[in-house]
Amino acid sequence: MHNTSSTDDALVLYGQRFSSRLLLGTARYPSPAALKAAVERARPAMVTASLRRQGSNPAESGQGFWELLSSLNVPVLPNTANCHSVQEAITTAHMAREVFNTPWIKLEVIGDDYTLQPDTLNLVVAAETLVREGFYVLPYTTYDLVLCKRLVDVGCQAVMPWAAPIGTGRGPMNPYALQVLRERLDVPLLVDAGLGLPSHACQVMEWGYDGVLLNTAVALAQDPVAMAGAFADAVQAGRAARLAGAIEPQQAAQPSTPLMGTPFWHQA
Repeated sequence: MHNTSSTDDALVLYGQRFSSRLLLGTARYPSPAALKAAVERARPAMVTASLRRQGSNPAESGQGFWELLSSLNVPVLPNTANCHSVQEAITTAHMAREVFNTPWIKLEVIGDDYTLQPDTLNLVVAAETLVREGFYVLPYTTYDLVLCKRLVDVGCQAVMPWAAPIGTGRGPMNPYALQVLRERLDVPLLVDAGLGLPSHACQVMEWGYDGVLLNTAVALAQDPVAMAGAFADAVQAGRAARLAGAIEPQQAAQPSTPLMGTPFWHQA
């Protein structure tokens, strides 16, 4: 596995260590060259790819696209994007395992086409089946605490709640729910979907999230390569701030320079 790390603060998923806490999608870039340059700038832990969505853009389909993924020298995280049933997701996961020769799968079971909200009633069933069949399942989910607990109960060793609906760029719409998840779950948590600005990524990392996965905010930026770098830097900054231990907010002002004794100009 490429992009692993021996540092003490590595991202650990299913026992594997990664030097980056950023995962990057590969769709909707203006060109293959832009995608490659963005990945080289961000140096993500993994890049995601969908068997079902490739093809809408000639740059995202065919043998050339798969050759490009291989040339990136970054682990591929296949996903079950656009699957609407348990069986559809399971079948796609098995196909992806054959194509990419990897047990990793980002599990998506879509329940609503307008919001692309996960099907919370069937997601756990699909996750349990895939875990039992030897997949390293990273489930795309909402920030519902009970649902996320159930995903952990059936064997998911990490969970990926959304910040907002896919592609909206609205950032964390329910900070309370996301922070409660972090407080209540001991497994790695990666925010997946809805981030639009590097500051959004920095914020969730400051809350204690273990990583972020994003695509649209980079791919559709005016300069995808520069934006990929900005997000990578923001993730690192947020993680560093979390480890540094931020001060608690206070109600009253507190002088940054403590006063001791009488100012010299008041002395006789």
